[in-house]
Amino acid sequence: MDCVRVHLYTLRPMSTVNLPRNTNQALGIGQYAIDFLKSGEPAESVLARTKLFHADAVLCGLSALALGTNAPVLLRGEALHYKNKKHGATVFGSTKRVQPEKAIVANSAAVREWDSNGTNFGFNPGLGHTAGEFGHNDFYPVPIAAAQIMGLDGAAALRGMVCLDEIRGRLAEVFSLKTYKIDHVVHGAIASAATYGAMMGATAEQIESAIGMFVAHHIPWRAIRAGKQLSDSKGASAAISTEAAILCMRRSMQGFLGPRDIFRNPESMFRQFMKTQGDSPFDLVLGFSGDDFAVMGMHFKLGLYEHQSAGALQAIIDLAFANRDILQKPGTIKSIRIVAYEPAFGIIGDPAKRDPKTRQSADHSMVYIVSTLLRKAIEAAAQDGAESIGAANDDWWKRLMLGPHDYSADAIKNPRTRELMAKIDFAHGGEEYDRRYPDGIPTSVVIETTDGRTLDSGLVMYPAGHARNTTADLRGILNAKFRLLGSLGLAKPSRLVERLMAIDALSAKQMAKLHDFDILDRGRFE
Repeated sequence: MDCVRVHLYTLRPMSTVNLPRNTNQALGIGQYAIDFLKSGEPAESVLARTKLFHADAVLCGLSALALGTNAPVLLRGEALHYKNKKHGATVFGSTKRVQPEKAIVANSAAVREWDSNGTNFGFNPGLGHTAGEFGHNDFYPVPIAAAQIMGLDGAAALRGMVCLDEIRGRLAEVFSLKTYKIDHVVHGAIASAATYGAMMGATAEQIESAIGMFVAHHIPWRAIRAGKQLSDSKGASAAISTEAAILCMRRSMQGFLGPRDIFRNPESMFRQFMKTQGDSPFDLVLGFSGDDFAVMGMHFKLGLYEHQSAGALQAIIDLAFANRDILQKPGTIKSIRIVAYEPAFGIIGDPAKRDPKTRQSADHSMVYIVSTLLRKAIEAAAQDGAESIGAANDDWWKRLMLGPHDYSADAIKNPRTRELMAKIDFAHGGEEYDRRYPDGIPTSVVIETTDGRTLDSGLVMYPAGHARNTTADLRGILNAKFRLLGSLGLAKPSRLVERLMAIDALSAKQMAKLHDFDILDRGRFE
């Protein structure tokens, strides 16, 4: 270890990097990204999980483009007007090189549009880092773009994905942005600047400058997520903030000097919200080798739904699986009571979302999400019998998986869905539930029937897709999701899945054509 790096951070034995609160953490993050990309040794399990999250993200993105969703199509079209043949990156479904920040904003917006890709909850009790900030795997287009520009192979791109997830995931464990009404994408934008800069050959000082610029100039508020009916800004938040972060990094590499030591800057967002005597508000520990990386604690969504509803979906599947008669005779369902924690109750239990009119609001409505899944189960039972749904819990996830068309204008107005929605009471479980989050997704569902029965799911903590779930066949359910979304966007989605799952074996030449696939035109999503 050289003497400069000793002053930036210390390497704990073999596995982690420690950035104490009394050090320049922005500079330390920059040096960490540089060092990790050169000599970090993540375990094979870390690489395998990251590949799954990346494949999941790409399939979410290309299906959103195939169905003509507004922001992804608009931003992709915009990107194709900013050509950069020599130092550019590609958008989904093209080999044309465009300005890197434009490729990134387009691809990240597409990835995020369905709100169906990976999620983190910022929970690391082993270190006492339990700030519980949300975050999503929206940022993989950053290392892909850097690899394409620099002529790097797929293994380097995958290492960049791990680096980016590690920085944003660990920041989510130590600083809760939502507490101060700041949008959670800030952590991802900081990680994007660091990872992009390191892959492009920036110095630690240049990365520090870019992080400082972003934090000083581009902090997004959660206003984009407020309101009765949400807008394109909600889905494109990560993309827009990352576009800004990449521009900051490019300017920094050209000599622009941003604020130094931004986490300890007394006028920065971090110290304005968390008062200190001069230090940063937190210590930061980043994985360097082994299997203790943030991505290992991130969660998969098994379809399209707001991640806070996963516990309720699991509870409904459990109850319907064990009591199939309620599907054969849905009229016997008298009432459905869902009990969950904050922030689930506040976010997807907002009274304004009891009557969603748009997809962006419907996929953030607990009553709509649960009613739609239950309606699909009732329809499947009516068509082929409840036994046809499957012999195992995993089969029910695969058969009933919520997809884009479950949030179409017609689906949102479906009379049976609306009838079920009217029977749901969604309540806050108080301290008993709140203290169990974000370790799990504590939720319970009780169905009362007209013949006097009480069907109780019990407390669901780790639904299928959750990082601590040990019962579901995750890969099998994800394969079903990949087929569902992939078939919307591609003629032969299995070929792309194979390519993505072998990304670390791709050459630089193959990485340049990573997005060389024809996206089907399914017409505008309505």
